[in-house]
Amino acid sequence: MTILSNISKEERINAVRHFNRFMTKQIGALRESLLHSPYSLTESRIIFEIANNNNLTASNLIHDLGLDAGYVSRILARFEEKGIIQKERSTRDARQLILKLTLEGVKAFSQLNERSNNEIAELIGELSESEQQQLINALKTVEGLLIKKKSLKFSGPYFLRQHEPGDMGWVVHKHGILYSQEYGWDVNFESLVSQIVADFIDNYNPKRERCWIAEMNGEIVGSIFVVEGSEDTAKLRLLIVDPKARGLGLGSQLVEECINFSRRVGYKKLVLWTNSVLKEARHIYQKKGFTLVDEEKHHSFGKDLVGETWELSL
Repeated sequence: MTILSNISKEERINAVRHFNRFMTKQIGALRESLLHSPYSLTESRIIFEIANNNNLTASNLIHDLGLDAGYVSRILARFEEKGIIQKERSTRDARQLILKLTLEGVKAFSQLNERSNNEIAELIGELSESEQQQLINALKTVEGLLIKKKSLKFSGPYFLRQHEPGDMGWVVHKHGILYSQEYGWDVNFESLVSQIVADFIDNYNPKRERCWIAEMNGEIVGSIFVVEGSEDTAKLRLLIVDPKARGLGLGSQLVEECINFSRRVGYKKLVLWTNSVLKEARHIYQKKGFTLVDEEKHHSFGKDLVGETWELSL
């Protein structure tokens, strides 16, 4: 029996990649069209998702499948032109458009679904009952092990990494631009951000502090920091998401990274300071379990604001 510890890292990687190549060949993922239909694998998956979700938006689709927003937008536009999908205004939120299959779309889905079922039935049909059960158990084991890892680094619409030279300039610039455009804040806010990132670099403790930079399509689209406040308390700072990456769950993922890191390090509490006008960020903090513990009116960055302190027990 092979002992895993005797298998090198390269051999383990090659084994997984070999299985990936085997499965893509088995299911015909490399063909121009899937199941002898007019649709690619991605297009077929999008049709399947729309058919099986009653309140699916384009943003949900992008996030759930880990696809590029522009790519999905082009596919949906083609589907709409061909009469496969239609968009309906959500009854729960008038700002959202729900994706629905038309009668032509339902027909396309039914054909794809039937062909897929037949192909899988044929694939496993020559296996005995015990072999089929063995296969099912193995597939469940693989899924159970890998579901802990949400996605591969380069397979989603964005990926997260630690900071590199030049990133802090983007953080300062993007905060200055966006907060001026969206909230009318003046250059004093940019000055504050500059001081925060300078302090982070000058006093950086990699064992207890972290910066995450989000990239998408070769561009930086977001950032967030955890800095040491005290032995038991960490501070979450400078959450920002570029407008082109909003709606993908990036802000929520960045906050989740901060929470997980702070727990691993051994902090007992994660705190942050924000302002009441930053409604999207506040919504994320609430969903992650932060509690508003203090409010204070102040005049900063050329505006009358209400500052808020939020805390999360770890």
